[in-house]
Amino acid sequence: MQQNPRGKPKQTPGRNLLDRLRTHQDGVLAFALDAGVPFTNNQAERDLRPAKVKLKVSGGFRTVEGAYVYARLQAIISTLRKQGEGVFARLRELFSPLAATMA
Repeated sequence: MQQNPRGKPKQTPGRNLLDRLRTHQDGVLAFALDAGVPFTNNQAERDLRPAKVKLKVSGGFRTVEGAYVYARLQAIISTLRKQGEGVFARLRELFSPLAATMA
């Protein structure tokens, strides 16, 4: 004798997708309606990639301070790229007062 299953019957993957699209209707096509919204949300992964590649190639950083300096520079470079500014010119501009005080 077969028993009746408890609860709701299992939904199909297509039905689950339809429900999610309805629930998140405002955000689904936000990238198409607003130029400031990226198509994907993996910018954080792209920002971490250079540090991960450096770790793989060199095996790590020699000091913790060196890792902090590298992380700060990567953050500055990433921000400049996102803002559409020239990275080299802005870095030179940022470090020129520092170079003048060290000389």
